Amino acid sequence: MVCVCNATYCDMLDPLVLPAPGSYVKYESSKAGKRLERSEGRFQRRLSPLPADVVLTLDTTQRFQRVKGFGGSITDAAAINILSLPERAQDHLLRSYFSEEGLEYNLIRLPMASCDFSLHAYTYDDVPYDYELTHFSLRDEDTKLKASGGREQDRVEASAMSKRPLSLYASPWTSPTWLKTSESYVGKGTLKGQAGDRYHKTWANYFVRFLDEYAKHNVTFWAVTAENEPTAGLINNYPFQCLGFTAEQQRDFIAQDLGPALANSSHRHVQLIILDDNRLHLPHWARVVLEDEKAARYVHGIGIHWYLDFIGPIQDTVLPTHELFPDYFILATEACIGAHFWERDVILGCWERGNQYSHSILMVRPLCLPGRWEGLLVLGRYLSFLLQNLNHFVAGWTDWNLALDLEGGPNWVKNYVDSPIIVDSSEGIFYKQPMFYHMGHFSKFIPEGSQRVGLIASRESKKTMLEYTAFLRPDGAVVVVVLNR
Repeated sequence: MVCVCNATYCDMLDPLVLPAPGSYVKYESSKAGKRLERSEGRFQRRLSPLPADVVLTLDTTQRFQRVKGFGGSITDAAAINILSLPERAQDHLLRSYFSEEGLEYNLIRLPMASCDFSLHAYTYDDVPYDYELTHFSLRDEDTKLKASGGREQDRVEASAMSKRPLSLYASPWTSPTWLKTSESYVGKGTLKGQAGDRYHKTWANYFVRFLDEYAKHNVTFWAVTAENEPTAGLINNYPFQCLGFTAEQQRDFIAQDLGPALANSSHRHVQLIILDDNRLHLPHWARVVLEDEKAARYVHGIGIHWYLDFIGPIQDTVLPTHELFPDYFILATEACIGAHFWERDVILGCWERGNQYSHSILMVRPLCLPGRWEGLLVLGRYLSFLLQNLNHFVAGWTDWNLALDLEGGPNWVKNYVDSPIIVDSSEGIFYKQPMFYHMGHFSKFIPEGSQRVGLIASRESKKTMLEYTAFLRPDGAVVVVVLNR
């Protein structure tokens, strides 16, 4: 189940119009081929005489977290794939993600310099021992692919076509090698020295210079993360760019270096996100950093990835973290399918991968017939592993690459994965996958500022497992999302 888009055709949606009082609008996607298919209806004053299998009752007096939003990442690979298309096809792709005719994404994550989804490893200052960062400069990957500097790049940034304010945030994979104990982009390695010294001060100032240089291209950021997957740099022979931090090292770096550097710059409004790694490190990581007053005053949120969710159940990681630190948002900052060695990289049209996205975003206690759950666990164990979720206080969800090629790249270490949009540049086309439409059931209808509210099931369904969530939008409308896997 895919939609094939090119320079002349792409399926688009009419802009969302709120229904009149007493009526509702329904959008449905299905394995049979419905792609956000719209229909309308009116509410009944009372339940039908025929018994309903299950009734979901909305309770707007129950209020939970507010939403930051939904989106994806503009890696070097994503930008290369988007710009490989004919100009009109590029427009269709970006409108599909960012415009009123599309999914209305409002979050964009950018790697600071290279990551595995680059053509090669690089940083912004590869001149050894340049502690003053006099040689710091953005690369062609930034100025020609990602930062706005012309009509094509304006489209890649996508802000011109988005009616919603875009929030960009950046994550570094590695520092310059001359700041690292390994003196290598890859493999086990941390910053040399200790917090407060010139190595750490230089790395903190590197963040400020990154924000300075992008600002020259009229690109400003909502947030930065302190490091992408900081525990990766603690692993021997890690295969691509990384920089290791323990929770204690990140705490001290933020308290003594990064926090003050941002606070004393013209970017003091930029928010700081810790962890940006698999949620199994919670709540320990949050405790170490946020129970330190000096570090905590600079931090705004916690970022989580989904790759090892099967090791860290949500009730043992995210939930206690929210309970301990309710004033800090929790944001899902990266997720993709195909990253594990047992998975195929790209499977065009795979409905099950769309299910995994929705299930992960929702993650609720499914409604099911008693006694049936054990069998479903065996059949759907992998799905049940992939848990990131609005119903446990997560404030939003950022997908990984916005677009990849048919192989799942390019990727300089061949770490290929899948994406909601797959580009075939040789034919000038791109494919919208089921993952794309599943994302839309959240991103298009739950705008920033929406608040999760109560949704209670009358009983367990006799027919099928259902997963569900509800949000009160800033405009007063209510969104209910129901997943039937």
